[in-house]
Amino acid sequence: MSVTSERMKEQRKIKKLTQTSLAELVNSSRSSIAQIETDKYTPSYAMLSLIADALDTTVDYLQGKTDSPLKAPAVDNNGDENEPLTPNQRHIAYSIDPDVSDEEREDIIKMVQLAMKHRRRI
Repeated sequence: MSVTSERMKEQRKIKKLTQTSLAELVNSSRSSIAQIETDKYTPSYAMLSLIADALDTTVDYLQGKTDSPLKAPAVDNNGDENEPLTPNQRHIAYSIDPDVSDEEREDIIKMVQLAMKHRRRI
């Protein structure tokens, strides 16, 4: 079996979905899902994307390009800079002058952290 078929079946079972219920979620047939899971049919990228969404995972995981089934990358709570930004964080980040110096950026970060600590808006 291919990585895709194995991972798809595994994630479907983790989500406690039958082939029929998964098929309904992706607007397909049970036999199509069964054929994908048994390597008799290779789904299009579009279909694989629908399946990944229904299984709350990523296409990359289903294809074996990553070993993490999580949609968002796993991040330690140590302030990792690779953590996805929330909409509010994006708004603040994009409104800052791109020519800001490192010192000014550190001051802004301290100001935001202080405001968050006291739950005040800037």
